[in-house]
Amino acid sequence: MDWLQHPALLWLIGAVLLGIVELAVPGVYIVFFAIAAALTGLLALLLPDLGLAGQLVGFAAWSVAAVLIGKRWYHDFPVASADPMLNDRIARMIGQVVTVVEPIDENAGRVRVGDGEWPARGPLAAAGTRVRITGADGTMLRVEPLPTLPQN
Repeated sequence: MDWLQHPALLWLIGAVLLGIVELAVPGVYIVFFAIAAALTGLLALLLPDLGLAGQLVGFAAWSVAAVLIGKRWYHDFPVASADPMLNDRIARMIGQVVTVVEPIDENAGRVRVGDGEWPARGPLAAAGTRVRITGADGTMLRVEPLPTLPQN
C-alpha cells in the first residue's frame, strides 16, 4: 500500500494544516474542523474500505459534534479576559471625572472626555464644572457633580 496516497494520511495532513491555520489566525473555530479531520483520518485508517462519500459524511458528522462540544465547553468554562471592557467604550468611561464644555440644563449638555465631546445629562452644571460619569443611556452619558469638600 502506498501511504502517500492513502486517504487517512490526507485527512491527517489536512488536520495538521487546519491546526496551523488556527494558530496563525486564532479564532477558536477552525480547530474544531481540525479535530474532525483528524478523527476522519483515524476512521479511514480503521476502515480502509470506507469510500469518499463515507469519509465526507464522517467529516461532516465529526465537525458538527466537535463544534457542539466546543460550544458547550466554552459556555461552561468561559475564557477570562484580561480586560473585559475592552470593546465597551462607555463602560470604560464610568467613574472618570470630566469637564462640562456646554452647560448641562434640564435637557442635556456636553462634556469633554479625553480628546472628544459627548452628550451628557445630569443636574444643572455650568461650563467648566468638573463632573463624574456614572452611566449612560445609549450614547448619552449620565453625570453627577463631584462632592464638595467641607470648608474649615
